[in-house]
Amino acid sequence: MNLPSDPVASLGIAGFADALRRGDITSEQAVSAYLARIEILDPLVRAYETVDATRALATARAMDMLLANGVDLGPLMGLPVSVKDLFIVDGITPHAGSNLPLQDKLGTHEGTFILALKSSGCVILGTTRMVEFALGITGHSESRGTPWNPWDDQQHRLPGGSSSGAGVALASGLCGLSIGSDTGGSVRVPAAMCGLFGLKTTVGLWPTDGAFPLEPNTDSIGLLTRTAQDASIAFHALNNRINPSSQPHQTPITPDQLTLGVPDNYFLEGVDSEMKIAFDRALSVFKRNGAKQTHVHVPDVDGRERYFPVAMPAHLLAWLGEEFFLEHQELIDPIIRARIDKGISIKAHHYLTLAEERQCHIESAQPLFDQIDVIASPTTQAPPQKLSELQDPDMAMQAAMGMTRNTQPANYFDWCAVTLPMGTHSNGLPLGLQLNGPGNNDSRLLAIAVALENLLDPIPQPKPFRGHKLR
Repeated sequence: MNLPSDPVASLGIAGFADALRRGDITSEQAVSAYLARIEILDPLVRAYETVDATRALATARAMDMLLANGVDLGPLMGLPVSVKDLFIVDGITPHAGSNLPLQDKLGTHEGTFILALKSSGCVILGTTRMVEFALGITGHSESRGTPWNPWDDQQHRLPGGSSSGAGVALASGLCGLSIGSDTGGSVRVPAAMCGLFGLKTTVGLWPTDGAFPLEPNTDSIGLLTRTAQDASIAFHALNNRINPSSQPHQTPITPDQLTLGVPDNYFLEGVDSEMKIAFDRALSVFKRNGAKQTHVHVPDVDGRERYFPVAMPAHLLAWLGEEFFLEHQELIDPIIRARIDKGISIKAHHYLTLAEERQCHIESAQPLFDQIDVIASPTTQAPPQKLSELQDPDMAMQAAMGMTRNTQPANYFDWCAVTLPMGTHSNGLPLGLQLNGPGNNDSRLLAIAVALENLLDPIPQPKPFRGHKLR
């Protein structure tokens, strides 16, 4: 079987929408192309958990028929998308990356976000793999498999997690838009490690009902796209469905209107030397184009190191139930099991103290954005490592810490955040630039990202796999 070209990648979401309305392509043709690509490539990259070909083709035909009869649902109509396997879709209980029986706990009712996705005319191709219970950042999963980062077809490299399949699916050209979730970096890390754009929305902006919960105070839904422009289009189309009266489309922003905050603490500690060079190069490009820059000190950022190791297992164990967890623990990935197990010994007063501390830290960090528009940093400390390196427990811990160090602060402080590609490492792997903005300013943050993205050279996309090179 010949590999069809990716029907959206070269056009972007806006270009695909225009082509659809001109009749240059149909949604059915786009879905068929993606399904063919999935059939050839997904056995190699293992991005998808489930593929719903029959329903996707039927939905695509319905979108084409509606459009032909003058019914236009907006810029996402007919667009083939993937959804992280923690959302209930079409009454099917997700695996949430686990082998545990979750139906009685999750139910079968679709949530607000999936209904918005459907009412926008999106065509759901299937669900993508993830780290078990979203409790992991590397993308590695013993329970249901680790997707293969398509940037290296010789060695199995980490895709980033927990939205691992979401990043791999889009980077491999297996969908036009990926939906993920982000509790501590789970959209931004796989986006950065797969050479994509990633948006972490403000917590609470998009309801998470109908989705597996990890830590409700920091859980957020996010988008993985090829460009900031694509993310902006998708964000506003979906947000108009969910929050019709909030966050209108931001007028275009020019770099000379911006002041970037560059942290003088925490965010650049331990960063790979080439990552630091790429970050400095990006800042220089922004400065040459008029963007002002100033150093900022982010207060209490180390609070995230105390909060997440307690809050995540405590909330997850409360949702699973201690008896249920203990009864089924042998089915859980050993690393994930050990993290959840810590929740059993967490004292309520300890968690409540950390939760109160977090609220104080959120308030102390708010004035940061009085003088700056965004806080810029590398997204991760290093490019994606080889999966084999996780066999060393110390290396595994170091890798995980390096992936969350710069992303968890946005969740901790209730910010919105994005990552965009800022070049490649000497080993050819992608590097990510993170922008943090104040909460509930997602529209403006996306407009800033569009302005800055236009100043950076686009990075090459990974080439399709040659199957004989994979083991």
